[in-house]
Amino acid sequence: MTKTVYDHLAAMIEAHADRVAICFEEETLTYRAFADAIEVAARHLRAFGIGKGSTFALYAQNRVEHMIAYYAAARLGAVFVPLNPNLTASEVEYAFRHSGATILFHDDFAGNVARAAVPVTSLRSLDELRAPTDGLAACKDAVVAPEDDFLIIYTSGSTGAPKAIVLDHAAQVKAAKALAEMWGLTPEDVTLVGLPLGYLYGLSTGAAVGLQAGGRVVILRRFHPRDVLEALVSHRVTIYHGVPTMFSMMLEYCEQRDLTYDLSGVRALICAGAPLAEEMRERFAQRFGKTIQDYYAATEATPVFGTYADDPTPIPKGAVGRAAPELKVRIVRPDGTDCGDDEDGEVLVRAAATMKRYFNNPEQTDAALYDGLFRTGDLGRRDREGYFYITGRIKDIIIRGGANISPSEVEAVISSHPAVQDIAVVGAPDRIFGEVPIAFVVLRHGASVTQEELVAHAEKTLSDFKVPRTILFESELPLGLTGKFDKKVLKARFQA
Repeated sequence: MTKTVYDHLAAMIEAHADRVAICFEEETLTYRAFADAIEVAARHLRAFGIGKGSTFALYAQNRVEHMIAYYAAARLGAVFVPLNPNLTASEVEYAFRHSGATILFHDDFAGNVARAAVPVTSLRSLDELRAPTDGLAACKDAVVAPEDDFLIIYTSGSTGAPKAIVLDHAAQVKAAKALAEMWGLTPEDVTLVGLPLGYLYGLSTGAAVGLQAGGRVVILRRFHPRDVLEALVSHRVTIYHGVPTMFSMMLEYCEQRDLTYDLSGVRALICAGAPLAEEMRERFAQRFGKTIQDYYAATEATPVFGTYADDPTPIPKGAVGRAAPELKVRIVRPDGTDCGDDEDGEVLVRAAATMKRYFNNPEQTDAALYDGLFRTGDLGRRDREGYFYITGRIKDIIIRGGANISPSEVEAVISSHPAVQDIAVVGAPDRIFGEVPIAFVVLRHGASVTQEELVAHAEKTLSDFKVPRTILFESELPLGLTGKFDKKVLKARFQA
C-alpha cells in the first residue's frame, strides 16, 4: 500500500533516530532532531493558517528549512511551492499568485525581491519556521491520502508563462522507492546537494530521496566548484547529483589550477538536465578516476532512464541507460505508430512518479499526455539490448532546406575537439535554406583554435549540411535558471 511522504520519513525517524539526517554549514541534525524541527515548523504553519489543502511558497537560497518545510507540508496535508532563488520579482509574483499561495517564506538573500513581488501581509521570514513555539498547541497529523496534492513545481520554460506541475504524495513516494532501487541507496549513503532546492532535481531526487532511504544529506547553500569538491571529500560523500554545467565547472576549476581531489569514496556521480558531452566525461574520468553516470527524467515524469548500481555491464557509449523501475515507455513516429529498434522517435513515458496535472491548465495537461503517457518532447531510440539514447529535442530541431539537424549531435562532435570547453548550437534564419546551424563556443583555459579548424574537425564526422559555418567564440555561455545553456538568449544575441 502506498503511504504518504511523511509516513515514509516517520519510518526512517523511528529506525535511525540518532543517526545524522542533514548537515548544513555548521548545523547537524539527527533524524530525531529533524523530526522535532518539523514539529516546530508544523505548529507555526498551523498558526499562520496553513492546513490541509492550503498552499504556501518558499523563496530562498538552499537551507535546511527547505526540507523542514517539505515534510511539515506533507504532515499537514498542505501544498508546498518551492521557488528558485534566482527568479525575478515578476516571476515570483506570478508563481505566488498563480499557485494560490497565502504565505511566502524568504531568507535575507531573497528578501528585497520578495518584498517587491508579494504583499507584505503575506511575507514571512524563513527563520519563523524554527522560532520558539511558546503558546502554540502540539500539531496533530492531518488525514492525508496518497493521491492528495503535495507539490507545485514551476519550470523555467523557454517561452511564455512557466508550467506549474502538480505532484501528489504517491508520486514522491514511488519516485524515492524507484530511485533507491536504481542507485542501491542504503542508510550508509551520504548525498551531497549543490543543486537548487527550488527545483525537483535538488529538492526531491537529491535531498528527499536520500532522506527517504535513511541516509545522510549534506546541503550546500549554493553551487561553487571548489565547495562541491571539498565537500565530496570532507563529508565522505557517496552520491552526488549535478547538471553538465556543474561537472564542467568542477573540471575546469581543477584544470586551471592543476588540482585533483580524492573522489575514491564517491560511488555515483549522477548527471541529468541536459546531454553530457562524451569528451568532457572522458576528461573528468582521467583527472578524478570516476565516470559520470547519465540519468534522464523530467519534472513531469521521474525516474525514466539511468544506470543500475547492481548492473556490472558497461553502458554503451552515447546511451543514457536502461528503463527505470515501473517505467512504461513508447518511442513513436509522428503518426503515433511505434518505432522499431534503433529508430528515432518521440519518447513517451509513464514513470513511477508522473505528474497529476498542470495546475489550472487542463488544455496544457491534455496536450502533454498521449494515451496516459507523458510526451517528453525529446527524440530518442532503443537498441536491441534495451539501452536508450536521447538524440535531441523536437522543438530544438534545426530544419535546413527541409533536412532535420539535431543540435545535440553537432554539439557532441564539436565538443570532442580538445580545445573546446563548452558549446551550444542553435538555428539561425537564412535567406536560402530557411535556417542554418551556428555554434557558440567557449575554449578551454589556455587553448586556441580557429573557426576554420573547428569546421574542419566537424566535417570529419558530420554530413556537410549539419556543419556550422559560423562559429562564435565566447568567454562564457549564458545559463538558464536550471543551469542549462540558455539558447533563447543566444539566438537573440545572434539576431541582434
